[in-house]
Amino acid sequence: MQDREMTFLLARPERWLLRAIAARLPGFIRPDHLTVLALVAAVAFAVAAATGHFWTAAALLVVHWFGDSLDGTLARVRRAERPKYGYYVDHLADAAATALVGLGLGLSTSMHLTAGLVLVIAYLALSINSYLETHAFGRFSLGYGRLGPTEARLALIGLLSAVALGVEVAWFGLTLLDVVALGGAGVMLVALAARAAGNLKVLAAREPYTVP
Repeated sequence: MQDREMTFLLARPERWLLRAIAARLPGFIRPDHLTVLALVAAVAFAVAAATGHFWTAAALLVVHWFGDSLDGTLARVRRAERPKYGYYVDHLADAAATALVGLGLGLSTSMHLTAGLVLVIAYLALSINSYLETHAFGRFSLGYGRLGPTEARLALIGLLSAVALGVEVAWFGLTLLDVVALGGAGVMLVALAARAAGNLKVLAAREPYTVP
C-alpha cells in the first residue's frame, strides 16, 4: 500500500476528530455506507446550488465531508482496510463529487458555467497528478502545500455564506464566485506546473537517458 502524505493545515486535528467519530459509530455502519452518503450529499449540493439555496448547499458540504473523510478512517479504525478497493472507490467518488460541485455552482445564477467547469478541470488535473505520483513514487499526496480538500470545503462554505448574505461583486461581467473560481483554477494550474516540473526533474535523475 502506498504511503499517504497529509501535510495540509488541518490534517492533524481532522485526523483526531475523524478517529474519535469512527470509534463511536454503530457497528452496522460500514465504510461503503459513508461513501454513498457523500455521493448523495454531492448530488443534493448540486441541486441546492443550482437553484440558489446556498445555505443548504453549505450545510451539505459538511455532510459530504463527514461521508467522504470518514469512510477510510472507519475502515482503518476497524482494521478492515481494502486498499485497492478503497483507493478505487474513493477516488472515483471524489471525481464524481468534484464534477457535481462545479456543475451545480455553474448552473446557478451566481456563477457562469464556464467558470465552474474550468474549476473542475483544474481540480481534476491536480487529482490526476496525485494518482500519477502514486505510481511513480509510491506515495499519495492529498494536498498541495498547506491546502487540501477540507480547507477547500471550508473556503467554499465561506463563499456560499457570503453569497447567501448578499455579498456580490461586478468585475468585467464576473460574479464573486466567478472571480474566486477562475483565480483558484489559475493557482491550481500554477501549482500543478511547479509540481510536475519537480517530479520530472527527480524522475529524469533516477532514470537518465542512455543509449546502449
